[in-house]
Amino acid sequence: MAKITAAEVNKLRKSTGAGMMDCKKALVEAEGDFDKAVAILRKKGQKIAEKRADRDSSEGAVVAKINDDNTKGVVVSLNCETDFVAKNDSYVAMANKMGDIALGTSTLEEFLAADYDGMTVSEKLIEQTGVIGEKIEIGGFKTLEAPFVGSYVHGNKIGALVGLSKAIDGAAELAKSISMQVASMGATTLSYKDFDPAYVASETEARIAVIEKDNIELGRLGKTLKNVPQYISMSQLTDEVLAKAEADIKEQLKAEGKPEQIWDKIVPGKLERFISDNTTLDHEQCLLDQRFIMDDSMTVAEFVASKGDVEVVGFERVSLA
Repeated sequence: MAKITAAEVNKLRKSTGAGMMDCKKALVEAEGDFDKAVAILRKKGQKIAEKRADRDSSEGAVVAKINDDNTKGVVVSLNCETDFVAKNDSYVAMANKMGDIALGTSTLEEFLAADYDGMTVSEKLIEQTGVIGEKIEIGGFKTLEAPFVGSYVHGNKIGALVGLSKAIDGAAELAKSISMQVASMGATTLSYKDFDPAYVASETEARIAVIEKDNIELGRLGKTLKNVPQYISMSQLTDEVLAKAEADIKEQLKAEGKPEQIWDKIVPGKLERFISDNTTLDHEQCLLDQRFIMDDSMTVAEFVASKGDVEVVGFERVSLA
């Protein structure tokens, strides 16, 4: 049997990240052949990966990377099973290296097949599953290209990318602010204009049904009933709908005995409240229509418009949860 030196064990450990004893056992089994020892450790990783395939890997590290000219970004989550592993410095370093590699690819398939120190990213995930003893996988992979791309990562748990229509002065700060909005509020689309009418109709019916059911219980308990909206998106508020809403407001003011000469001071506020009450879907899912988290007196669209001749043209979000 070939004598295994400490230097050989250390070399294998640095190459694979495996523990000292595992490296020594692999070298002994391979009779000192370095490449065979690497293969042995990979097979061990494959066996462990197969055993842990059905495990939940909801912890990990999310990283975002932007290229040198800020025209492309990628956000990736490297998932594992426990927070203990996710917080390890070497694990976070591996996630960052994965992000750097991902930046040079366009699809998840291309990324998984990309080189990672002489093996593919996919092989590296299997190897590290064997080394760490937990299921290690890519949980999320998103890319974005635009004239200017910025990013934000919150606590290594949520990452977001935002694309702007041009690289204006202050573009980096603007893109970061909107990326924080994306990370925090979880928008799913850019604007209410992107909604499919069938989806809005179905969601309206479902939401009204939920509120009406809740109101039955609230009524039984003698509590204040929830307002049942007529609509849930600006896409439903046609000129005719808004004209009727304004007419109804005026009728209400007349019934309350409010002098007609002051209606023009009251109607705009009430109409704005009508729109707010009937666009809840937009507030939840549409980035530009959400209230801006840093100043809820304006929408995200209004905030962006205040920064000059620039628009948000796209965004992506990856979260461990």
